[in-house]
Amino acid sequence: MDADSVMSIGRQAMEVTILLAAPILLISLAVGLLIAMFQAATQINEMTLSFVPKLMAVAVVLMAAGPWLLRQIVGFTQKLIENIPYMIG
Repeated sequence: MDADSVMSIGRQAMEVTILLAAPILLISLAVGLLIAMFQAATQINEMTLSFVPKLMAVAVVLMAAGPWLLRQIVGFTQKLIENIPYMIG
């Protein structure tokens, strides 16, 4: 196993990580932005107001995209496990 293969595995792992985290983070960002705009328009300065809607939005995204997220991580793991003999020898 040379340095190029290690770098390739690391790059693929980072790509999968970004792919898995992106939907959750983007929805959380969008909901946070909407709540911030609502707070600015109504001048409500409650710090905990954005927590519950963000938590609910993340839960909905996890329920909706959960099977896809699971398929991505299982596929990546299966490819890694299947390639172990080629990496060793």
